[in-house]
Amino acid sequence: IILMRNCYMQMITQMLATDLDGTLVGDEKHLKDLLTYYEGLQKKVTLVYVTGRHRESALELIKEANIPMPSILISDVGTGIYIGNDLKPDEEWNLLMKKNWNPEAIKKIASHYPTIVPQKLPDESRISYTAQEDEGSVEKLKQELLQANIPHKFIFSSGRDIDILPEASGKGSALTYVIEKYVEDQASILIAGDSGNDEEMIRLGYPSVIVANAQPELIAIQDHPQLFRATKNCAGGIHEAWLHFYDN
Repeated sequence: IILMRNCYMQMITQMLATDLDGTLVGDEKHLKDLLTYYEGLQKKVTLVYVTGRHRESALELIKEANIPMPSILISDVGTGIYIGNDLKPDEEWNLLMKKNWNPEAIKKIASHYPTIVPQKLPDESRISYTAQEDEGSVEKLKQELLQANIPHKFIFSSGRDIDILPEASGKGSALTYVIEKYVEDQASILIAGDSGNDEEMIRLGYPSVIVANAQPELIAIQDHPQLFRATKNCAGGIHEAWLHFYDN
């Protein structure tokens, strides 16, 4: 991909890129402590939220949990990127997501599996299902999509959630795009997650944290030199990791 470097946002020098549910959000006291700590730092930490929720649902949660608006929102497991104060779509990324994306073909194959139930979403930038206690069907669906040669990315997380995405998407790909376009080369970065759909971004090799309350599928991933395994839940684990990497 040839990237246009960002021309309307100041380059980011310190960044927390975090999942929302069960990571940043989920423990009010720890969340308050983390935000107070960030407010006290001399250099601003830019917040990037990387969520499986669609844009409107993410905005509802931000309001509900009373957390700051992010400078960048990555939604729908990395299929949407929204930038700046008014969270406008990154059009370059949008175009990339439409390439080779065939939701109708995917839905047709998935309809063969009665225990795999479609989730209602506002658009078809991704397709998501809930697997009803039947991991055998999940594996069969995964194989059938591969055999059909339909370009896609398949993510199974939390023992029930299936996300089928455009092949160039995913939280890791979207975050890499954001870092290349909006973040300074020597920036302090921390990536935080708690479930299987966070694995791709946790594995990028940047300083990363798996919070203590993470799902088994994320806890099971292989260590890398910049991976911190927190002893605290949610925002407490993020705080712990930030101090581990950057408290100097």
